Amino acid sequence: MTDRAFMKSFGGLILALVSLTVILFIIAQIVGGKESKSVEATADAKTIAERIKPVGEVSVATAAPGSPVMEAIIPSAIAAGDDKGKKVYDASCAVCHAAGVADAPKLGDKAAWAPRLKAGMDAVYANAIKGKGAMPPKGTYQGPDADVKAAVDYMASKAK
Repeated sequence: MTDRAFMKSFGGLILALVSLTVILFIIAQIVGGKESKSVEATADAKTIAERIKPVGEVSVATAAPGSPVMEAIIPSAIAAGDDKGKKVYDASCAVCHAAGVADAPKLGDKAAWAPRLKAGMDAVYANAIKGKGAMPPKGTYQGPDADVKAAVDYMASKAK
């Protein structure tokens, strides 16, 4: 045998192995083939989007004091009566002033209220309406300034 005969045999062997590999690859695709990836990926994407969608939405709107929207939001604070200050306090101010959140003077804490009251009620009203420190203007209450003053009077009366 010469080198030519060897190369001819070796070339035939390589061709046979390549052909066998291609045939096995095709059979593997037919037997173990899966559904289209795009259909599966789309279904997975829809499932994931459904699981992580927001539960609800937060919408912030402003309304004029005395409007039907405002009355629906804070009916007890807008209601007229002798205890308007207490109602406004319960609706808005108590959130911070009942627990002393962010150094807010607690309702009835004479020591915490003394320096504020010493400055005068006009100064206390101004701080309540314009905000001071961590307290936002009107303490997030959306009603008229007169209601805020009534709430300040209620809190001040408990600290005397």
